[in-house]
Amino acid sequence: MEEFMQGVGVVGLVVLAVVGLAAGWIASQVSGGRHRGRYMLIGLVSAIAAPLLLVALGVTVLAASGLVAMVVAALIGAVIVLFLARLLFD
Repeated sequence: MEEFMQGVGVVGLVVLAVVGLAAGWIASQVSGGRHRGRYMLIGLVSAIAAPLLLVALGVTVLAASGLVAMVVAALIGAVIVLFLARLLFD
């Protein structure tokens, strides 16, 4: 995990955070503008957690492919979690 954090760095975490916040904002717009803060928080946490989870599971493609692969994994993870959250909250 420490190697992942060192590899991503501060800039990578900021990019992942922006991706998660944007996914949350879009999800709130799709749901009619309700629960904007909740969706953005869920998007933020899931966008950062998705690449970490993949690394913990031993998926080494992220390390080899760089920041673009991590952003794609973060976006996919955030969308999946936000979809589940929308089913629960709306």
